[in-house]
Amino acid sequence: MAATLSAWPWENLGPFKYLLFGPFLAKVLYSRIQGDIKDTWCLHILIICALRGFIYQLWTSYGNMLFISRNRRIIQQGVDFKQIDKEWHWDNFIILQALTASMASYMFPVLSSLPLWNTRGFIATLILHMGVSEPLYYLAHKYFHGNYLFAHYHSLHHSSEVPQPFTAGNATFLEYLGLTAVIGIPILGCCLIGYGSISMIYGYALLFDFLRCLGHCNVEIVPHQMFETFPFLRYLLYTPTYHSLHHTEMGTNYCLFMPLYDALGDTLNTKSWELHKKISLDSRKNGRVPDFVFLAHGVDLTSAMHAPFLLRSLGSKPFTIKIFLLPFWPCVFVVMLLMWAKSKTFLFSFYNLRGRLHQTWAVPRFGFQYFLPFARKGINKQIEEAILRADRLGVKVISLAALNKNEALNGGGTLFVNKHPNLKVRVVHGNTLTAAVILNEISEDVKEVFLTGATSKLGRAIALYLCRRRVRVLMLTLSTERFQMIQTEAPMDYQNYLVQVTKYQAAQNCKNWIVGKWITPREQSWAPSGAHFHQFVVPPILAFRRDCTYGDLAAMKLPDDVGGLGSCEYTMERGVVHACHAGGVVHSLEDWTHHEVGAIDVDRIDVVWKAAIKHGLRPVSNVTKQNQLQKKIS
Repeated sequence: MAATLSAWPWENLGPFKYLLFGPFLAKVLYSRIQGDIKDTWCLHILIICALRGFIYQLWTSYGNMLFISRNRRIIQQGVDFKQIDKEWHWDNFIILQALTASMASYMFPVLSSLPLWNTRGFIATLILHMGVSEPLYYLAHKYFHGNYLFAHYHSLHHSSEVPQPFTAGNATFLEYLGLTAVIGIPILGCCLIGYGSISMIYGYALLFDFLRCLGHCNVEIVPHQMFETFPFLRYLLYTPTYHSLHHTEMGTNYCLFMPLYDALGDTLNTKSWELHKKISLDSRKNGRVPDFVFLAHGVDLTSAMHAPFLLRSLGSKPFTIKIFLLPFWPCVFVVMLLMWAKSKTFLFSFYNLRGRLHQTWAVPRFGFQYFLPFARKGINKQIEEAILRADRLGVKVISLAALNKNEALNGGGTLFVNKHPNLKVRVVHGNTLTAAVILNEISEDVKEVFLTGATSKLGRAIALYLCRRRVRVLMLTLSTERFQMIQTEAPMDYQNYLVQVTKYQAAQNCKNWIVGKWITPREQSWAPSGAHFHQFVVPPILAFRRDCTYGDLAAMKLPDDVGGLGSCEYTMERGVVHACHAGGVVHSLEDWTHHEVGAIDVDRIDVVWKAAIKHGLRPVSNVTKQNQLQKKIS
């Protein structure tokens, strides 16, 4: 049973908790209708709440912009899904303090008639904060680290392994009742002695949140030179490093914002400023070199808002179009143009696997740009520079995402390998594992498949592999020459299993479609009822047929011991990555020394698949769904 006052009163409301702001909005609208322009306290509460949430979001975005903050991170570990879920309702305290502020407005009428500005009020607030709020918080915080209170209340806050701005809001109801008193004393005290003002309330509340985010951001931005020039400042303002030490060595650094009280209480961690200086100086150096890099790219403008440094909560779930994000589309369009003009490949995310650092770098280009003839040269230059940068850093393997290895763009990566024959970094397109994933989704008892995109790199490999299994492959292509070239690659005894077809009608009795080229709903209509669409086409085809089943893009789930993974790869489920990404992971874990570019070596499909399974990667397929639906249909 939960301890008294540990749970939030609206904990079971989920997202409906925001309806608690409804009375504030109703009061604002009613006041406007009645023409009572003096009654504005509800409006101010709503504005302050919105600004406070915005501050936390900005700090979180900054902390997750790894291309800016990576060398200033204090705790190098990544924020995983478990921590993100735990901090999902980080903003409960904003609701609590909005309700508390409304109660105070009714209890103390003076709060409803404050001037816009009062200089004395800022001085009084500062004195009350330093003389009352700071020592009160210090004593309460230290008390919450006692055995009973820590176990039943404060341990929730410390359960987040990597401090984040949202971690500041991840606490129990009782703790925030106390913190509400801490933040309310300077505001209410200043107003009761006649020095209050609207600007003072805004300034103090927002500065309080700013400093709370500073301490929890896990990025050291306070220059150490400031403390060396003015030594007394180190007792007046804490740093992210200072508060991070409290999270890693919990018996020290209890203060709110002023280390002075830790010094007076003999709880100041002696490593605080030494570590702060070290991290500050190390920010000028390159961080740890990744063992593996997945070179990704944007898909479309809407999915760009799925980035973890924009909205962490959305990024931790598979991408779906959210209506409330559509108004921001013009902003993303402008950013896309700026990236097109100026940006270079940047660090997007990272995770750890068996002591190895895996990073995702993003080429600042979106899907439609890859199909613009005049943009291809620039895209190849971006990819080439990323590969050369990885080579200089000492990266072992770099894997190219879907369009970055497009055959028409760079021959599946052969352009770069041929141009730079002395590359130490291994360039991988990952298509061998992509083919393996698709092939292992096809049941052993299947005797016939229909293949679109049959003469593509993946289509060729799939056809050649299946014909060796004595599976009849209906290869849709209008080019007899390209079909015959593939057919001659097959062993003589199996060539008759490859059959050229030129129309979709040829597959009207085939229940296994392998889609490598986008097909319209009309073309899908030729598939028989109960057919299953395997696919390796980007973007995925529309699930038009309700009497058929549709496979996801080829993907694999990372091993269970992956650490610090907190974002989803496009539409993939948590922990699941595209097969080309997984292919690079396998290449790195196996320490293979060859490049994997150009045409797929059919003989290596089984080798790569077995290596993936050996290292704990698991296939992600819809076989279960397919079987369930087929039973339902029959």
